[in-house]
Amino acid sequence: MKPIGKNLEIMLLVVSLAAAAMVIGVGAGSARAEAPKELCSTHDAVMQTLNAKFAEKTVSMGLANNGTVVEVLSSPDGSWTIVMTAPNGLACLLAAGDYWQNLPEKVAGKTL
Repeated sequence: MKPIGKNLEIMLLVVSLAAAAMVIGVGAGSARAEAPKELCSTHDAVMQTLNAKFAEKTVSMGLANNGTVVEVLSSPDGSWTIVMTAPNGLACLLAAGDYWQNLPEKVAGKTL
C-alpha cells in the first residue's frame, strides 16, 4: 500500500478532476442533476487519472438499464474504484476503497 491513504488520494483526485472539468466545461447543465460536478469528468480523463495515480484498470463492466456503463477498476495492490459513464461520455466516481480481491469462478456442478 502507498504511504498516503486511498481516501486522501481520492480527495486529491476529485479536486484535480473538478479543476479539469471547469477548464474544459464538463459538468455544467444537466450533469448537475446526475452527480456533483466535482466527482465527474470525461471518461478518458477519469481512466487516465486512475491508471496514472493508482495503476487501476477495468476488471469488469456492465450496461445499466438507463444506458450508463458501470466499470469496476482495480490495481495489483488492491485499490479499487467504481465509475459510471453516461451515454454523453461524462464519467463519475461512485465508490473507491482498498483490499479488492478477485474471487475464483465457480464451475457448474463442481465445488471449489
